[in-house]
Amino acid sequence: MKIFAGLGNPGSKYQGNRHNIGFMAIDAIHRKLPFGPWSKKFKAEISEGDIGGEKILLMKPQTFMNLSGESVGEAMRFYKLAPADITVFHDELDLPAAKVRVKIGGGHGGHNGLKSMDAHCGRDYRRVRLGIGHPGAKELVHNHVLGDFAKADQTWLDPLLDDIALTPSFCSRATAASS
Repeated sequence: MKIFAGLGNPGSKYQGNRHNIGFMAIDAIHRKLPFGPWSKKFKAEISEGDIGGEKILLMKPQTFMNLSGESVGEAMRFYKLAPADITVFHDELDLPAAKVRVKIGGGHGGHNGLKSMDAHCGRDYRRVRLGIGHPGAKELVHNHVLGDFAKADQTWLDPLLDDIALTPSFCSRATAASS
C-alpha cells in the first residue's frame, strides 16, 4: 500500500488557493482513475483505489496545512508503512508556475505543511513539488500563496493536473520531472 497525500486547507474558502494545489492534484487523480467514494478517517478525506496493481490511499488532511503531518502520520502508523511509501503533493514557491519536480527527502524550505510532515512521518517521503511561482517580493508571499489561481492560470493548471492524474507512475520516480 502507498499513500498519496495532497497538502492544502479544508473548506470552500480555500478551494481555489495556490496553497491548495496539492488537494487539486489528489482530486484530479480521484476523478480520472478508479477510486472509491470519499470517506473520513485519520482526520482526512480518504479514498482507496488501485494504480498499476498497487493499492493507493488518497488523502486530503482536514487538519489545515500546518498540521497535515498529524493526519498522514496517523495513517502511516495504522497501515505500518514507511516514509518511502508516502508521496506528498504540495505547492512550491521556488518553482515557476506549471513546473513539477519530484524528489525524496530534503528540507522543508519554510513550508509549514512539510515541517509537519517531517515531524510526524520522517523526512524520507517522496515530494511532488508543484510550481506556483514566486510573486517576486517576500512581503507578497502570504497573499500570493493564499490567493486564488487567476483565470489565466487555468491554461497551464488544468493540463498539469490532468497530466498528474493520467501518469501517476511518475510519482514513483525519485528523479526530477518537469512539465
